[in-house]
Amino acid sequence: MNPKTTISISEARKRIFEIAQDVQKPDNYYTLTDKGHPKAVLMSAEQFDSWQETLEVMREFPDLDKDVKEVDEAVKTGEYKNWTTLEELLAKEGFVVAQNSAKKYGIPAKDQAKREKRVK
Repeated sequence: MNPKTTISISEARKRIFEIAQDVQKPDNYYTLTDKGHPKAVLMSAEQFDSWQETLEVMREFPDLDKDVKEVDEAVKTGEYKNWTTLEELLAKEGFVVAQNSAKKYGIPAKDQAKREKRVK
């Protein structure tokens, strides 16, 4: 706990507007205490949402570090030569892909032709 941002609930009540502004700065939060014991943490809604998203990703992909290392190794050894594009994945799942997306995103015509063959 940071002594500068650890305050009693009573003190926080007096300074709530100041604290609400202060927690908008990156990585700022306050620990609120009751009789010297931590009871709550006050942080920005944006930072809270970020924590929630991080926890969700950790639940969905518990071995993410291991998975990333495996993919990195596969790329280094050349195991992954035939990448699947987003358009291919969407088409495989039954979504219709706009034909002019290549022009919009600057995909060279020869690469777009290859993609269209693979999608069909």
